[in-house]
Amino acid sequence: MHFSAVCFFLGILFSSFPYDYNVIWTTPEGPRDVYFNILEDHLKFLHASPPIISRILHIVIGTGLLGFLTKLYKASQANMLFDGASLVLYMAGITVYITNIVKGLRVVTAGIYGNVDIKEDENADDYISREDTLRVFAASNTILALVLVGVLVLQAGQWYALRKEEAEIKEIEEKEQERKAAGKKKQ
Repeated sequence: MHFSAVCFFLGILFSSFPYDYNVIWTTPEGPRDVYFNILEDHLKFLHASPPIISRILHIVIGTGLLGFLTKLYKASQANMLFDGASLVLYMAGITVYITNIVKGLRVVTAGIYGNVDIKEDENADDYISREDTLRVFAASNTILALVLVGVLVLQAGQWYALRKEEAEIKEIEEKEQERKAAGKKKQ
């Protein structure tokens, strides 16, 4: 349940990567403003999408959270370590989503960044430029993707640890059966 939610969220972030790439990772030739305009238009389009789109995303995020919480109910020590750490990363991702991405979508759609004329001049220090706002948004997507990949790595580590433990237990049981069989033959 939580694995699907993480993959779904990573897919959404991956679809934004072409827009973010030229804003934070490269310095393409020609006017940089073109890439900022493309990202800004994309974000405005996303924010103007029908409410069902954001509701589906929030349901998937909630489903992932519910999946982690159910795995922690009466959890083994391995679940507490791996799933607990995964839940912490997942909550960090939700925090980045709420504080940077949702807020960034609202700021970009309203177009209030850097426009000191809209507010009083005394609050001029509270505003960051359009480029910086878009860079922070793109960097937030990258941070969120890394956090979610961390969740997947922890879950893969848990899967590997459980399989390794099962193999070791099976090996010990087989050796014990061989020892018992050898003891019966001597009698």
